[in-house]
Amino acid sequence: MGESADTTFNTTGSRWLLPVSEYLRFPLDQVNFLACQLFALIAAFWFRLYLSPGHANPLVRHAVAALLGIAFLIFCFGWYSAHILTVVVASYLIIIQADINNVHRYTMVTAMGYLTACQVSRVFIFNYGILSTDFSGPLMIVTQKITTLAFQLHDGMCKKPEQLTPEQRLLSINVRPSFIEYLSYNLNFLSLLVGPCNDYNDYIDFIEGRHIGRRLRRHSGTCNGQNGFDKIPDPSPLLAVCQKLLVCSGCMLTFLTVTRALPISYNVDPHFVSHAPFLTRLTYAFFSIQAARPKFYFAWTLADAVNNAAGYGFLGMDVNGKPSWDLICNVNILGIETATSFKTFIDNWNIRTGIWLKTVCYDRAPKHRLALTFLLSALWHGVYPGYYFTFLTAIPITMAARTVRKSVRHYFLGFRGLKLGYDVLTWAATQLAICYTVMPFLLLAVESTLVYYRSMYFHVHIISILAAIGLLRKHKPKELSASTTKTRSSTSSSSSLSSSCSTKCQPVHPNNNNNKVD
Repeated sequence: MGESADTTFNTTGSRWLLPVSEYLRFPLDQVNFLACQLFALIAAFWFRLYLSPGHANPLVRHAVAALLGIAFLIFCFGWYSAHILTVVVASYLIIIQADINNVHRYTMVTAMGYLTACQVSRVFIFNYGILSTDFSGPLMIVTQKITTLAFQLHDGMCKKPEQLTPEQRLLSINVRPSFIEYLSYNLNFLSLLVGPCNDYNDYIDFIEGRHIGRRLRRHSGTCNGQNGFDKIPDPSPLLAVCQKLLVCSGCMLTFLTVTRALPISYNVDPHFVSHAPFLTRLTYAFFSIQAARPKFYFAWTLADAVNNAAGYGFLGMDVNGKPSWDLICNVNILGIETATSFKTFIDNWNIRTGIWLKTVCYDRAPKHRLALTFLLSALWHGVYPGYYFTFLTAIPITMAARTVRKSVRHYFLGFRGLKLGYDVLTWAATQLAICYTVMPFLLLAVESTLVYYRSMYFHVHIISILAAIGLLRKHKPKELSASTTKTRSSTSSSSSLSSSCSTKCQPVHPNNNNNKVD
């Protein structure tokens, strides 16, 4: 009976599927979410086949996409859906009424402020309680879309083309969207519940039937117009959808058999912490974190499949001349599971959120870009203390990883066997470091996080800090010597000064790739 009660919560969403929830012993909010996504998959096929641009005008497609999305909101969240509708309508009033020169600032403050207020209420007013399905998830997705559109609108209406990067010029919006276009973009049933965030121009191309054709022409343009891709019929997404649904099935099977058998909360169980040896605790932590990933893989891959089923998400033709449907892919499972560095792992996880952070913050901040981007990321994720433990823990680990890589990696590149050994070692170190870092993200609370870190003796913190300090000190005399040489050279002649300055400034450019937002 107690287990049954746990599945219901005090949900504000629909209770139609309560018997299914009780039978499967799944929380009702998760059953409602899964039902909506499966219905969205069916509706997406119908949307592509029977409501295609050739059968319906854009206004009808916008209206149907938005109405289905709002219906999903009400089914899952009940009256809590008013939060999401409120911030969307308020943001539209801003882009219509506010000064276009400041529209991106007003929209960012409004959307992020409302999101933060909702998250604060969940943590501090309801004491970590979630009264229904966590409506902050869709609110986070809507926040990304609202702010992305506002910045791209500001680019198109306030800046000259030469002030924009090529990517910004491509995505800039030159005309304010109509109300139905705005609702459809933010609330469409394809990406409302899980995302991912996408660009407004791409979405409008999809609604108006230009999405695939434009990308085929772009591909044809890169091949001097000789490949004929721009003349073939629109490729079908059926194979891509089937492949992604197969991945979803594997993730669901893993979740049912492994994830539920390795609960994260057991890492801070008093009896386990006090009686299990350190290596046992470390091993359980590693496998419980590995087992926690499939639910994210499932949600993101299913959302990608839903978009593809509707004919959205076409990236172009791959190197083998086959269609790729990964334009709005949010996760690279193989890249994550084989990551040999912290950065590689993060680059392949929640990909569209990383792109959003880069688009609205990192590429635009006049200074302190990395710090401001981390701050925005932290605020967007929420105010659970565990999130901030994760972000703070990632700092020394990232510093240590970069320092170690620069210091020792080149010794292993000359021999294939050594390189393989190095890759295996860095894979294991990366996966253990990720496990240690993200555990607070799943535990949420301060008390649980401190219990876990004490049980691990703070070993990753200590090793990371010592490694970073030790290797930095090792390289410091060389840097000092080089600097002294340059100084002496600069005092000897003006030409030496010019050469020294050039040499000193040169390394900034190769390191730009390291500044990609994680």
